[in-house]
Amino acid sequence: MTSSKKLRIFTSTTHDPFFNLATENWIFRDLDPEEKVLFLWRNEDTVVIGRFQNPWNECHVQKMNDDGVHLARRQSGGGAVFHDLGNTNFTLMSSKIEFDKSINNKIITDALASFDIKAYASGRNDIVVDDHEGPKKISGSAFKQTKDRSFHHGTLLINANLGRLADYLNPSPKKLQSKGVASVRARVANLIQYNPAINHQNLCQKIITSFQNHYQCSAEIELLDVDKLKNIPSLQRYYEELKDWNWRFGETPQFTHHLESRLSWGGVDLHFDCHKGKIEKARIFSDSLHPEMIEAMAPAFTGKNYDQGGIEAAIQTMLLDLPMLENELQELKAWLKQEIQ
Repeated sequence: MTSSKKLRIFTSTTHDPFFNLATENWIFRDLDPEEKVLFLWRNEDTVVIGRFQNPWNECHVQKMNDDGVHLARRQSGGGAVFHDLGNTNFTLMSSKIEFDKSINNKIITDALASFDIKAYASGRNDIVVDDHEGPKKISGSAFKQTKDRSFHHGTLLINANLGRLADYLNPSPKKLQSKGVASVRARVANLIQYNPAINHQNLCQKIITSFQNHYQCSAEIELLDVDKLKNIPSLQRYYEELKDWNWRFGETPQFTHHLESRLSWGGVDLHFDCHKGKIEKARIFSDSLHPEMIEAMAPAFTGKNYDQGGIEAAIQTMLLDLPMLENELQELKAWLKQEIQ
């Protein structure tokens, strides 16, 4: 096996999701597309949504905040996934001309075969394992291309806490009409069900071996950590962009949320039209005996962030003009904060 500058292998030594996703951006945007790249990494507790998804439609946003779970938006499409340290992520990049999804899948399935796990590609972006209950998804992928390069990244469920998926990825049904892409749920399984000896370290080594064997080249493994930010300005920039609220929430496609309830002071029927994480228009219908409060709502909510902070700010604005209705406004605030979480 020969050494080649056309092959690069990176592994991350940090579990910071924003650094790892920023590293993907750096690989995709800045590295030579003629290089074939493998990047292996893990994130601490994080929900990662696709480029065109609505976090409020995909996630329990407030529960994530309460539990210290990160929300990240990646550059590629696809659905929402939950990452913890039981989930290993792989990233593969090549030139657009040489890109072949089947080769990438074979690199992964060959690595799994070394653990006597018979996995195979299924559908557009999954790798599955058959068991007595039928096919179980153990890997999902997403893709991105430009004129000169192609990018393939995916998950591998080794020993993930699958019970937490429902905590963060299955929001309660809402009257929320979104133009974003919805996730497709599938039956999933951990790889340790099929071989208890598998773990992050030995699977990564097998993937590296499979990658090098396929291309009949060797490469030094390059370790990456947050200190790299100090030496690579573009990586620092991608890191800051991915952490920013404007990317994680502000890039949300247009959606409408219809909320309806009967509070102690009357019924309220509220429609929020939102785009890029902000309330662009609010329409309110009510049988309340406080018409001045109903009239103040639309201008107070317009332009605010569609999150709990935005609700707080809108109600605070109304309280300045309507202090005599503090009890009613506090009840409205509590209801809205519960609804949009």
